[in-house]
Amino acid sequence: MINVGIIGATGYAGQELIRLLFNHPQVKIRYLSSHTYHGKKLSEIYPNFYGLLDSELVNMNADQMAMSCDIIFFALPHGLASKQISENVLNNTRVIDLGADFRLEDQSIYEKWYKVKHEAPEYIKEAEYGLCELNREKIRNARIVANPGCYTTCSITSLAPLLDKNIIDPDTIIIDAKSGISGAGRNLSLATHFTESNETFKAYAVGSHRHTPEIEQELSKISGNTIILSFTPHLLPMNRGILTTSYASLKKIINISEIRNIFSQYYKNEKFIRICPEGILPETRYVKNSNFIDIGFTIDSRTGRIIVVAVIDNLIKGASGQAVQNMNIMFGLREDEGLRAIPGTL
Repeated sequence: MINVGIIGATGYAGQELIRLLFNHPQVKIRYLSSHTYHGKKLSEIYPNFYGLLDSELVNMNADQMAMSCDIIFFALPHGLASKQISENVLNNTRVIDLGADFRLEDQSIYEKWYKVKHEAPEYIKEAEYGLCELNREKIRNARIVANPGCYTTCSITSLAPLLDKNIIDPDTIIIDAKSGISGAGRNLSLATHFTESNETFKAYAVGSHRHTPEIEQELSKISGNTIILSFTPHLLPMNRGILTTSYASLKKIINISEIRNIFSQYYKNEKFIRICPEGILPETRYVKNSNFIDIGFTIDSRTGRIIVVAVIDNLIKGASGQAVQNMNIMFGLREDEGLRAIPGTL
């Protein structure tokens, strides 16, 4: 059994992580840590766990957990996980950070976009970027895995095959993205109050969203050239889900069957990436509560552009599900262990 500790257990991603790990046949949840709710039972905060997981929440740091856990998940806002990472922790356990502290390979870029000082820069280069489908071999032996952002997971997987095969002009990439409100986290904010977000649709962080450099970093690796792109996120009045629509100019005339073959071959062995049938574009409801990424595309021959649409559940493949998938890779388990749920549509 894999002994697991979770720090930041009561956020949206944290509670989804608990829900997935509770049903994982190879996992024992040892500690659930919450600075805000320590001393209370998990089922007091989330009654869906009542009678199933009534564990008391503790206020425990990584040094304490590392002595009896095989892996620690950090489900914290950016800037907090790096304060607890040390050689003592990493000599005793492995770490998956669901936050942003180890996603960016350049400390100065991280500090510029996230407006905080990085507290463990010596581990930035060691951390492996945890987009499972593109980096699993490096993930297997990692001590630290940086779980990707939700928008980034959807965006990168949408464009990776096209850049790898040199099908699109990277200078023309535009990503238009939409997210459910849970992507903003559980902390109170006027912008995400029901009356402020229901029955409206808005762009936010235009030209300044923190996932931008993460997308650029990973797509640049695939392309072999530095990519600078336009990324605009929008807030939708729904609980969960992400949809990205990516646009790019084609470098040559190519038909939709050839594009389908490129995507199908690129992801042919992936359990969680589904290429939509011809004429069908993905919808968020068909990946809800699952670890799937659905991808569809069309070619606009009039403008010479390809348009790629992809969807994920931001709390599963965009956070906790991907974290479990990373854990499975790290411990040599079936990659879909604990993640075989069929999407729910309602």
